[in-house]
Order: sequence, then C-alpha cells, then structure tokens
Amino acid sequence: MIKPIHVAVAILQKKNGDFLLASRPQGKGWAGWWEFPGGKIEEGEAPEHALTRELQEELGVTPTDVQTWILRNYYYPATHDAEAKTVQLHFFFVWAWEGDVQPLEGQTLAWQSPKHIQVAPILPANAPIMHALALPDIYAISNVEEMGKGPFLKALALALNQGLQLLQIREKHLNDDALSSLTHEILTLCAPYETKVLLNADIAIARKLGVHGIHLNSVSLMQMHEKPSNLLVAASCHDANQLAKAEQLMLDFAVLSPVLQTRSHPSATTLGWTQFKQLVMHTSLPVYALGGMMPADLPTALHCGARGIAMQRGAWQS
Repeated sequence: MIKPIHVAVAILQKKNGDFLLASRPQGKGWAGWWEFPGGKIEEGEAPEHALTRELQEELGVTPTDVQTWILRNYYYPATHDAEAKTVQLHFFFVWAWEGDVQPLEGQTLAWQSPKHIQVAPILPANAPIMHALALPDIYAISNVEEMGKGPFLKALALALNQGLQLLQIREKHLNDDALSSLTHEILTLCAPYETKVLLNADIAIARKLGVHGIHLNSVSLMQMHEKPSNLLVAASCHDANQLAKAEQLMLDFAVLSPVLQTRSHPSATTLGWTQFKQLVMHTSLPVYALGGMMPADLPTALHCGARGIAMQRGAWQS
C-alpha cells in the first residue's frame, strides 16, 4: 500500500462565495489541471502551519481567518508525467488574508463561482469538493405547524433577504390541497432569490407541484433503487448504512441526525459531534448536521466535516 502524502488545501473564498483555483504549471505532474491552492505537509509539521507556509510561497498571502473542514483520501494512478500516489487532503476554508493574491510559482489563477465553474479540467480529487461548495452552508426546514402560516411566511421573507438559498418544505400535517397552496406561495417568494426548494413528500407530488427537489426520509431512501431524474435529491440519514446508501445512489446531499437534543425529541439518543465526525469522514457525500442546531453551531459542524447545518426552529429566529 502506498503511504499517503499529506497535503494542506486552501479554499480561499470571497464574501460572495467565489473561490480561487490554480492551474498546475508546466513541469509538474498533471500540468494544466486546475486545483485549490496548497501543498505538501512536511514531516512533523502541523497542517495549519503548512497551509500558511504554502499560501505565502504560492500566492504571497497570509491567512487570517481559517476554518478547518474535511479530510479526504484520494488515489492518483500513474500517468506519463507523474507516479501513482495516494494523497490525504486536509481542506481549510480561508475567509480572510493579508496581502494581494498573486501567482508566484508560474501558475494561472482564476476566481470561480461554485455554481458556474468556467475552467477545466479539474483535478479528480477536487471534483466532489466543487459539488459540495455549490451547496449553501444553511439548509432551512419549514415550521408552519408550530409557527402558523402567516408568521412563517414573514420569517421566510426575512431569511430570503438575508441570503437563504436552500429550503425544505416539511409539513406532514397538511392535506394535499393545503400543501399545494403553501408550496405555491413559498415558490413564489423564493423565485426572485433563486432559492432551491425541496419537498418532503411523495416524488409524484413533488413533480406535480414543480419544486426543485425531493427530500427522502430514511425508509424511502433504503427502498430506493436509483436516484429520481431531473430533481435535486436529499435524504435523512441516522447511521453509516443509510449514508452509504445515499452515496451509492449518488444523491446530491444527506442530512445526518440527531446530533444534539431537540425540543421535539428530548429523550432521543443523539450522535454528538464525535460520532457525527466519524460517520462523515467515511463518505464523500455533502452532509448537513441536524438536531438542536443553531446558527452558532455552524463552525463546529464545518470543523467536523459537515457541509453545513440544517435547522427547523433555529432557521426562523431573527
């Protein structure tokens, strides 16, 4: 087995979500392929220190606001210009830095929108990360049953103005007509913001109501044989087998719960952050943490490998 090469990888991200990619210069393996900035972690060097050193050497900047994210392994087969290798990638979000970004090692640089990547080819190890970055870090869940329709729609309008990009409609208490009416109102509110709306209901109902996607419960997930076409598809997961099934189906993302205690299920057995992190480490699927989440939990979730947090009550508190 090839001993892995440890690499510190920086996702330099602007406030609008754009991130920096670099094209590998001639003379290096995989020349011309695009990747996130970063480099090899030296023996005995902390990943955070390697990140700072590499950014100073490659781009002339010093990171000042850094958040550890996911750890990913990837095997690169041998090519005509590079030997086979296994890399262990330590990803970091870098939200602020000192200095002006400049190509100090002959590389080409490009700022890219997560939803509209304009450069190619992308190094294979980075492709799943691009997909994850196209998702926002907050996944909101509707709460009409508890709040009432009027107050909820008012809270939704406020959240949309504050940048909400991903919403699940989950209102099991509504009959078909009421759910159809609510969904229409929500889609109308969300349309100007290009916010994606998923429905926690039957796939046929989701298609009929014209939402962007479907959110499967864990039972439906385990019974499914292939991902529904032309829909954004997510699933609720509670253990490793369900996460593996979601990954096998190549769903767009999963929600793993319950991480912390919730008001609705105060006696439920929770995963806690340690077990959440262990489960997420074994999947390349973007995963949101659910259960007792509040906005203040986002840094912890990212540190444990989540793409973000899913919230029901916490999403609507101003």
